[in-house]
Amino acid sequence: MRASDVSDEAPLIVLVAGEPSGDNLGAALIEGLRARIPNARFAGIPGPRMRAAGCEAWMQSDELAVMGLIDVLRELPRLLRIRRLLIERVLRERPAIYVGVDYKEFNLGVAKRLKAAGLRTVQYVSPQVWAWRQGRVYTIARAVDAVLCLFPFEKTFYEQRLPPHTLDARFVGHPLAEQIPERIDTAMARSALQLDVQRPCVALLPGSRRGEATRLSDDFIATAKWLLTRRPELQFVAPMASPGVKSIFVAALERAGMTEQVRLIDGQAQTAMAASDVVLLASGTATLEAALVKRPMVVAYRTGWFTAFLMRDLKMMKARFFSLPNVLTDRLLVPEFFNEQVNAETLGPAVLAQFDRPDRERLIAEFAAVHRALNSPAGGSAADVVSELVLRGAHADAK
Repeated sequence: MRASDVSDEAPLIVLVAGEPSGDNLGAALIEGLRARIPNARFAGIPGPRMRAAGCEAWMQSDELAVMGLIDVLRELPRLLRIRRLLIERVLRERPAIYVGVDYKEFNLGVAKRLKAAGLRTVQYVSPQVWAWRQGRVYTIARAVDAVLCLFPFEKTFYEQRLPPHTLDARFVGHPLAEQIPERIDTAMARSALQLDVQRPCVALLPGSRRGEATRLSDDFIATAKWLLTRRPELQFVAPMASPGVKSIFVAALERAGMTEQVRLIDGQAQTAMAASDVVLLASGTATLEAALVKRPMVVAYRTGWFTAFLMRDLKMMKARFFSLPNVLTDRLLVPEFFNEQVNAETLGPAVLAQFDRPDRERLIAEFAAVHRALNSPAGGSAADVVSELVLRGAHADAK
């Protein structure tokens, strides 16, 4: 059954993404929905890939890009204004469904208002309720009709804490696991990026947001400099997630006198990882991407002092690890470093150890197991849930 079978009017689906990872998910979701509801219209706050997939931009996703509690507090008046304007427009347009794609705090706040007004709402990517503030499961249940989980243990987490039929929590897999092939040719990736096929390579990924890049760029570049004093044959490639991140990283390269030693590229993070022997990167979705590309990695996470105080001193962080490969396997599979540990003297030896680790083949096998576990047809499964809710609403309206 398609939406057009219920109503001649093209259903409007509103999607909001605030970060590059959400933009990728949103674009795949739009493609999946278009196959199921050919006459659907898409609008909201998209990133560039969602716009290319046909999502009308009411505002741009980079208007939402902030990181850390201090950054959020500083930008709060502007974010509240964007939220108010968005809610007003959604209530005026009365779409078939509202889909928050990642960017959880913003989207759940919007969804709660919309659901109270009788609209159907979905959160695509569960907040990390298993890591901290676990009581949020009840807030999420009040805000959305369904939450689409990228990892299988998240669905179980909801089911164990909520009464039956309180919230439709679905494991839909991770689209990266479907998109990334199980085997990748390193030499081909190096050739594509015009790197020396014979020289060992380290990929530097300081994050997709300006706040991450500001906090990590200097130390990542200092680490590259440290590594060159021990292994001068190394080459470095740094994929830049956005022009804003690039400007921050370039300034850090200039301060360190390293502009000639690091090859910068725009985007192409997967290709850069595939070209590398080891990846040094910011904590986040990129760590999962590196695992699916089967690359050893060193993970860094630096926050503002207040977030660190909440996570560490007040022990609000419930998970044992913060990098996704370690979370998914529930053990220290890859080295991860937090705040004051993020410096060249710590990161440099950790990167060298990844080159020389005797269990490299076992690590790659672990990554392959993660790949298989997450390789549900994610875009299709997410689209199945959203289209199901759209059609359910269309049937109800037709009665």
